[in-house]
Amino acid sequence: MAQRALPLPAARLGRAVRSAGAPTAVSGVVLLLPDGEPDSHRRPSPLSYAFQLPLARALARAGQDDGLAAHVVRYRCRGWNATDAQLAADAEWAVEEVVRRYGDVPVCLAGHGMGGRAALRAGGHAAVDSVLAMAPWLPEAGADGSDTADGAEPVKHLLGRQVLLVHGTNDARADPELSFRLAERAKKTNRDTCRFEVHSDGHALRQHRAEVTALAADFVCGSLFGRAYARPVADALAAPPPLGLRMPLAAGFGKSLRG
Repeated sequence: MAQRALPLPAARLGRAVRSAGAPTAVSGVVLLLPDGEPDSHRRPSPLSYAFQLPLARALARAGQDDGLAAHVVRYRCRGWNATDAQLAADAEWAVEEVVRRYGDVPVCLAGHGMGGRAALRAGGHAAVDSVLAMAPWLPEAGADGSDTADGAEPVKHLLGRQVLLVHGTNDARADPELSFRLAERAKKTNRDTCRFEVHSDGHALRQHRAEVTALAADFVCGSLFGRAYARPVADALAAPPPLGLRMPLAAGFGKSLRG
């Protein structure tokens, strides 16, 4: 007798990650969106979820004085699945759940890989203040039935959000040139867009993890709580393309951010 496939679980917000010294009240939320796959209805990978936990803890520590809570979103399944855009739908659900749970607090969507695409796609939600896309997986224009007239990923909905992309130049899974092209289009309608390149790093951004974590913390705390950005981030946001979209992430970023 053939085994019946188990139903997929509902999307979940994931347990709140907070630092011990944080205020009781939550004043801002960062939602971490794990990597996924272009096409799959399998259950989400526990490894992708676990990969985001160290970053969630680091962000919670960086924003503890401001009351930051971090959640790693648990998807229904691991695939984007063409026009279903299931990971983006789960990201939007997670934002709604934040609003229900915490009220009117600023939200940052921070995704890696396919989660980076989900963060960018769901970034137009009214509760979202900022979007951080790390090594975002993006399709060639029209390759998977995108819903815009020219077949490219939409960007106009990001107007009014702070947007940061960061990508390793040696990423063999998610083409860094595609994230540059998206950032270039986004910058035309939203000047608060910048992009950093991590030279010689791959998709997981392991080689320069400390610098990427410091960059993420600076951006999340700056965009959610009005902290002054580190000089490189402020310069990248202010610079015209392509300079502000090919900003190199310097070795040691985070050790003397505001010099």
